[in-house]
Amino acid sequence: MARTMFESFTQERIDTGEVEINLRRGGSGPPLLLLHGYPQTHVMWHGVAPLLAQNFTVVCADLRGYGNSSKPAGEADHSTYSKRAMAADMVRVMEHLGYTSFRVAGHDRGGRVTHRLCLDWPYHVERAAVLDIVPTHKVFATTNQAVSTGYYHWFFLIQPNGLPERMIGQDPDYYLQEKLARWSALKENFAPEAVEAYQRAFRDTACIHATCEDYRAAASIDLEHDKADIQKKVGCPLLVLWGLRGLMHENYDVPATWRERASDVTAKGIDCGHFIPEERPLETLDALSNFFAE
Repeated sequence: MARTMFESFTQERIDTGEVEINLRRGGSGPPLLLLHGYPQTHVMWHGVAPLLAQNFTVVCADLRGYGNSSKPAGEADHSTYSKRAMAADMVRVMEHLGYTSFRVAGHDRGGRVTHRLCLDWPYHVERAAVLDIVPTHKVFATTNQAVSTGYYHWFFLIQPNGLPERMIGQDPDYYLQEKLARWSALKENFAPEAVEAYQRAFRDTACIHATCEDYRAAASIDLEHDKADIQKKVGCPLLVLWGLRGLMHENYDVPATWRERASDVTAKGIDCGHFIPEERPLETLDALSNFFAE
Protein backbone atom coordinates (compact mmCIF):
# COMPACT_ATOMS: atom_id res chain seq x y z
CA MET A 1 0.00 0.00 0.00
CA ALA A 2 1.32 3.44 -0.93
CA ARG A 3 2.25 5.65 2.00
CA THR A 4 0.28 8.86 2.45
CA MET A 5 2.62 11.83 2.78
CA PHE A 6 1.73 15.31 4.05
CA GLU A 7 -1.89 14.26 4.49
CA SER A 8 -2.92 17.28 6.59
CA PHE A 9 -0.82 19.80 4.64
CA THR A 10 -2.03 22.22 1.99
CA GLN A 11 -0.09 22.67 -1.24
CA GLU A 12 0.61 26.25 -2.32
CA ARG A 13 2.55 28.10 -4.99
CA ILE A 14 3.95 31.51 -4.09
CA ASP A 15 5.04 34.11 -6.67
CA THR A 16 8.10 35.94 -5.29
CA GLY A 17 8.33 38.35 -8.21
CA GLU A 18 11.23 36.41 -9.73
CA VAL A 19 10.14 32.78 -9.44
CA GLU A 20 7.25 30.71 -8.18
CA ILE A 21 7.99 28.51 -5.19
CA ASN A 22 6.07 25.30 -4.58
CA LEU A 23 5.46 24.37 -0.95
CA ARG A 24 3.38 22.44 1.52
CA ARG A 25 2.18 24.02 4.76
CA GLY A 26 0.62 22.44 7.82
CA GLY A 27 0.25 22.59 11.56
CA SER A 28 0.02 25.49 13.98
CA GLY A 29 2.41 27.39 16.20
CA PRO A 30 5.66 29.23 15.47
CA PRO A 31 6.69 29.14 11.79
CA LEU A 32 9.35 26.60 10.85
CA LEU A 33 10.78 26.50 7.31
CA LEU A 34 12.28 23.19 6.10
CA LEU A 35 14.63 23.19 3.10
CA HIS A 36 15.74 20.11 1.16
CA GLY A 37 18.99 19.08 -0.49
CA TYR A 38 20.25 17.58 -3.76
CA PRO A 39 18.94 15.68 -5.65
CA GLN A 40 15.66 15.77 -3.76
CA THR A 41 12.61 17.94 -3.15
CA HIS A 42 10.60 19.05 -0.13
CA VAL A 43 9.26 15.47 0.01
CA MET A 44 12.43 14.42 1.89
CA TRP A 45 10.79 15.84 5.05
CA HIS A 46 7.77 13.52 4.82
CA GLY A 47 8.76 11.48 7.89
CA VAL A 48 9.46 14.52 10.06
CA ALA A 49 7.22 17.41 8.99
CA PRO A 50 3.81 15.96 10.00
CA LEU A 51 5.07 15.35 13.54
CA LEU A 52 6.74 18.75 13.78
CA ALA A 53 3.39 20.21 12.69
CA GLN A 54 1.95 19.25 16.08
CA ASN A 55 3.89 22.17 17.59
CA PHE A 56 4.90 24.38 14.65
CA THR A 57 3.47 25.83 11.47
CA VAL A 58 5.68 23.86 9.10
CA VAL A 59 6.53 25.13 5.61
CA CYS A 60 8.29 22.63 3.32
CA ALA A 61 9.45 24.42 0.17
CA ASP A 62 11.03 23.35 -3.10
CA LEU A 63 14.09 25.51 -3.76
CA ARG A 64 14.12 27.33 -7.08
CA GLY A 65 15.20 24.87 -9.76
CA TYR A 66 13.95 21.85 -7.82
CA GLY A 67 10.70 19.93 -7.54
CA ASN A 68 7.71 21.92 -8.76
CA SER A 69 9.26 25.37 -8.26
CA SER A 70 10.29 27.56 -11.20
CA LYS A 71 13.41 26.56 -13.11
CA PRO A 72 14.81 29.65 -14.86
CA ALA A 73 17.78 29.23 -17.18
CA GLY A 74 21.12 30.05 -15.62
CA GLU A 75 22.99 33.29 -16.32
CA ALA A 76 26.63 33.48 -17.36
CA ASP A 77 27.71 34.40 -13.80
CA HIS A 78 25.39 31.73 -12.30
CA SER A 79 23.78 34.37 -10.06
CA THR A 80 20.31 32.99 -10.83
CA TYR A 81 21.16 30.07 -8.54
CA SER A 82 23.32 31.84 -5.98
CA LYS A 83 22.45 30.97 -2.40
CA ARG A 84 21.80 34.68 -1.93
CA ALA A 85 19.04 34.54 -4.55
CA MET A 86 17.65 31.29 -3.15
CA ALA A 87 17.66 32.68 0.40
CA ALA A 88 15.83 35.81 -0.76
CA ASP A 89 13.17 33.56 -2.33
CA MET A 90 12.49 32.03 1.06
CA VAL A 91 12.26 35.38 2.85
CA ARG A 92 9.69 36.53 0.29
CA VAL A 93 7.76 33.27 0.62
CA MET A 94 7.61 33.53 4.40
CA GLU A 95 6.65 37.21 4.25
CA HIS A 96 3.88 36.34 1.78
CA LEU A 97 2.61 33.79 4.29
CA GLY A 98 2.65 36.46 7.01
CA TYR A 99 5.88 35.57 8.81
CA THR A 100 8.48 38.30 9.25
CA SER A 101 10.63 36.05 11.46
CA PHE A 102 10.88 32.28 11.57
CA ARG A 103 12.92 29.21 12.38
CA VAL A 104 14.64 27.31 9.56
CA ALA A 105 16.32 23.93 9.04
CA GLY A 106 18.16 23.00 5.86
CA HIS A 107 19.70 19.75 4.70
CA ASP A 108 22.55 19.67 2.17
CA ARG A 109 21.91 22.44 -0.41
CA GLY A 110 19.11 23.69 1.81
CA GLY A 111 21.67 23.99 4.58
CA ARG A 112 23.77 26.28 2.40
CA VAL A 113 20.71 28.40 1.69
CA THR A 114 20.06 28.44 5.45
CA HIS A 115 23.61 29.66 6.11
CA ARG A 116 23.13 32.49 3.62
CA LEU A 117 19.73 33.31 5.15
CA CYS A 118 21.39 33.76 8.54
CA LEU A 119 24.03 36.08 7.09
CA ASP A 120 21.86 38.18 4.76
CA TRP A 121 18.62 38.25 6.77
CA PRO A 122 19.67 37.98 10.43
CA TYR A 123 16.58 39.71 11.79
CA HIS A 124 14.30 37.24 10.02
CA VAL A 125 15.92 34.06 11.36
CA GLU A 126 15.27 33.28 15.02
CA ARG A 127 16.99 29.88 15.13
CA ALA A 128 18.57 27.74 12.42
CA ALA A 129 19.72 24.17 11.84
CA VAL A 130 22.07 22.81 9.18
CA LEU A 131 22.17 19.09 8.40
CA ASP A 132 25.28 17.20 7.25
CA ILE A 133 27.28 19.99 5.71
CA VAL A 134 30.33 22.08 6.45
CA PRO A 135 30.50 25.63 5.07
CA THR A 136 30.97 25.85 1.30
CA HIS A 137 34.11 27.95 1.55
CA LYS A 138 35.63 25.39 3.93
CA VAL A 139 35.02 22.52 1.51
CA PHE A 140 36.68 24.24 -1.44
CA ALA A 141 39.58 25.48 0.68
CA THR A 142 40.37 22.07 2.18
CA THR A 143 39.35 19.47 -0.42
CA ASN A 144 41.62 16.43 -0.48
CA GLN A 145 41.49 13.20 -2.46
CA ALA A 146 38.96 11.57 -0.14
CA VAL A 147 36.54 14.51 -0.29
CA SER A 148 36.91 15.02 -4.04
CA THR A 149 36.34 11.30 -4.65
CA GLY A 150 33.24 11.10 -2.47
CA TYR A 151 31.90 14.48 -3.55
CA TYR A 152 33.03 14.19 -7.17
CA HIS A 153 29.72 15.69 -8.26
CA TRP A 154 30.85 19.09 -6.90
CA PHE A 155 33.39 19.13 -9.74
CA PHE A 156 31.37 17.23 -12.34
CA LEU A 157 28.23 19.38 -12.16
CA ILE A 158 30.15 22.65 -12.58
CA GLN A 159 31.53 21.66 -16.00
CA PRO A 160 30.41 24.05 -18.80
CA ASN A 161 28.67 23.72 -22.15
CA GLY A 162 25.92 21.40 -20.95
CA LEU A 163 28.24 18.44 -20.40
CA PRO A 164 26.75 17.19 -17.10
CA GLU A 165 23.23 18.00 -18.26
CA ARG A 166 23.63 15.80 -21.32
CA MET A 167 25.26 12.93 -19.45
CA ILE A 168 22.76 12.89 -16.56
CA GLY A 169 19.88 13.30 -18.99
CA GLN A 170 20.70 9.98 -20.66
CA ASP A 171 19.47 8.08 -17.58
CA PRO A 172 18.33 10.43 -14.79
CA ASP A 173 16.65 7.65 -12.77
CA TYR A 174 19.90 5.69 -12.54
CA TYR A 175 21.87 8.78 -11.63
CA LEU A 176 19.47 9.79 -8.87
CA GLN A 177 19.23 6.29 -7.39
CA GLU A 178 23.01 5.98 -7.43
CA LYS A 179 23.31 9.25 -5.50
CA LEU A 180 20.86 8.09 -2.85
CA ALA A 181 22.66 4.75 -2.52
CA ARG A 182 26.20 6.14 -2.33
CA TRP A 183 25.51 8.76 0.31
CA SER A 184 23.24 6.75 2.61
CA ALA A 185 24.05 4.17 5.26
CA LEU A 186 20.46 2.96 5.72
CA LYS A 187 19.25 2.60 2.16
CA GLU A 188 16.21 0.56 3.16
CA ASN A 189 14.74 3.59 4.96
CA PHE A 190 13.89 5.50 1.78
CA ALA A 191 10.14 5.44 1.12
CA PRO A 192 9.43 4.26 -2.46
CA GLU A 193 6.86 7.04 -2.82
CA ALA A 194 9.52 9.63 -1.97
CA VAL A 195 12.05 8.16 -4.40
CA GLU A 196 9.42 8.20 -7.14
CA ALA A 197 8.75 11.88 -6.40
CA TYR A 198 12.47 12.65 -6.73
CA GLN A 199 12.69 10.72 -9.99
CA ARG A 200 9.64 12.40 -11.42
CA ALA A 201 11.11 15.83 -10.71
CA PHE A 202 14.59 14.91 -11.90
CA ARG A 203 13.41 13.63 -15.28
CA ASP A 204 12.75 17.26 -16.25
CA THR A 205 15.72 18.55 -18.26
CA ALA A 206 15.10 22.02 -16.81
CA CYS A 207 15.57 20.56 -13.33
CA ILE A 208 18.82 18.87 -14.33
CA HIS A 209 20.11 22.17 -15.74
CA ALA A 210 18.99 24.15 -12.70
CA THR A 211 20.64 21.79 -10.25
CA CYS A 212 23.90 21.97 -12.21
CA GLU A 213 23.63 25.75 -12.01
CA ASP A 214 23.18 25.45 -8.24
CA TYR A 215 26.62 23.81 -8.04
CA ARG A 216 28.17 26.18 -10.59
CA ALA A 217 27.04 29.04 -8.39
CA ALA A 218 28.59 27.35 -5.35
CA ALA A 219 31.96 27.24 -7.10
CA SER A 220 31.84 30.86 -8.28
CA ILE A 221 29.50 33.60 -7.09
CA ASP A 222 28.72 31.89 -3.78
CA LEU A 223 32.43 31.74 -3.01
CA GLU A 224 32.72 35.45 -3.74
CA HIS A 225 29.89 36.15 -1.28
CA ASP A 226 31.40 33.80 1.29
CA LYS A 227 34.84 35.40 1.04
CA ALA A 228 33.32 38.86 1.48
CA ASP A 229 31.54 37.63 4.62
CA ILE A 230 34.30 35.40 5.98
CA GLN A 231 34.52 37.41 9.23
CA LYS A 232 30.75 37.53 9.68
CA LYS A 233 29.30 34.95 12.05
CA VAL A 234 25.82 33.49 12.29
CA GLY A 235 24.34 35.34 15.25
CA CYS A 236 21.29 33.25 16.05
CA PRO A 237 21.47 29.88 17.83
CA LEU A 238 22.59 27.22 15.34
CA LEU A 239 21.98 23.48 15.53
CA VAL A 240 24.43 21.29 13.61
CA LEU A 241 23.39 17.70 12.85
CA TRP A 242 25.55 15.32 10.88
CA GLY A 243 25.72 11.64 9.94
CA LEU A 244 28.30 9.62 11.84
CA ARG A 245 28.62 7.30 8.84
CA GLY A 246 28.96 10.05 6.25
CA LEU A 247 31.75 11.67 4.29
CA MET A 248 31.66 14.93 6.24
CA HIS A 249 32.22 13.10 9.52
CA GLU A 250 35.10 11.12 8.02
CA ASN A 251 36.93 14.20 6.79
CA TYR A 252 36.01 17.09 9.10
CA ASP A 253 35.36 17.97 12.69
CA VAL A 254 31.89 19.12 11.66
CA PRO A 255 30.98 21.10 14.81
CA ALA A 256 34.37 22.84 14.77
CA THR A 257 33.85 24.05 11.20
CA TRP A 258 30.62 25.73 12.29
CA ARG A 259 32.05 27.22 15.46
CA GLU A 260 34.38 29.13 13.15
CA ARG A 261 31.31 30.65 11.45
CA ALA A 262 28.67 30.86 14.21
CA SER A 263 28.56 32.28 17.74
CA ASP A 264 26.19 29.80 19.41
CA VAL A 265 26.46 26.21 18.17
CA THR A 266 24.68 23.10 19.45
CA ALA A 267 25.95 19.92 17.78
CA LYS A 268 24.79 16.32 17.56
CA GLY A 269 26.02 13.41 15.44
CA ILE A 270 23.44 10.82 14.35
CA ASP A 271 24.15 7.19 13.46
CA CYS A 272 23.40 7.30 9.74
CA GLY A 273 24.71 8.49 6.40
CA HIS A 274 24.02 11.76 4.61
CA PHE A 275 20.21 11.68 4.38
CA ILE A 276 19.49 12.19 8.06
CA PRO A 277 15.73 13.01 7.97
CA GLU A 278 14.97 9.88 5.95
CA GLU A 279 17.51 7.49 7.45
CA ARG A 280 16.76 8.51 11.05
CA PRO A 281 13.46 10.45 11.10
CA LEU A 282 12.70 9.99 14.81
CA GLU A 283 16.16 11.10 15.91
CA THR A 284 15.89 14.06 13.53
CA LEU A 285 12.47 14.92 14.91
CA ASP A 286 13.73 14.77 18.49
CA ALA A 287 16.73 17.00 17.78
CA LEU A 288 14.77 19.60 15.82
CA SER A 289 11.81 19.65 18.22
CA ASN A 290 13.98 20.21 21.27
CA PHE A 291 16.11 22.86 19.62
CA PHE A 292 13.32 24.87 18.00
CA ALA A 293 11.08 24.70 21.08
CA GLU A 294 13.55 26.84 23.07
